[in-house]
Amino acid sequence: MVPRWNVIVADITTLSVDAIVNAANTTLLGGGGVDGAIHRAAGPELLAECRTLGGCATGDAKITRGYRLPAKWVVHTPGPVYRDGKRGEPELLASCYRRSLALAVEKGAKSIAFPCISTGVYGYPAEKAAEIAVSAVREALAGLPETPEVVFCCFSQKSAEIYENILKKP
Repeated sequence: MVPRWNVIVADITTLSVDAIVNAANTTLLGGGGVDGAIHRAAGPELLAECRTLGGCATGDAKITRGYRLPAKWVVHTPGPVYRDGKRGEPELLASCYRRSLALAVEKGAKSIAFPCISTGVYGYPAEKAAEIAVSAVREALAGLPETPEVVFCCFSQKSAEIYENILKKP
């Protein structure tokens, strides 16, 4: 089955997809950027559930209910802080996408939206991060019997254009 890809500029908390991915920190207890927005929109029940998870390692992922969000599930994944790209950052970032997709599919998600993980305060260069994201998701989808719809939800038109150009490549 051919993957269905969408690249949009939107607030990820408003999307009617089965699962959204949260660019979380390792505590899973909320923070700034996408993480803070998701926690605010989902309500205090999300924080209460996250407190039971014991945090999450960079490059791994954990899943919770979506509570007050349109999405049924929130997949929390702490991305790497970018230093120079030579300290395992690419592998950790790719793992965020693979692990998030795997958890969503385990829950039966037919659609999943990803933010631009690690490109905000964690400083990952946008184009490098997008290349890793698309490559990791393509690789993970190749091993699935049914492929969910994948949405790359960008904060800016510039980021969306980066993803669109990468997705045009074979």
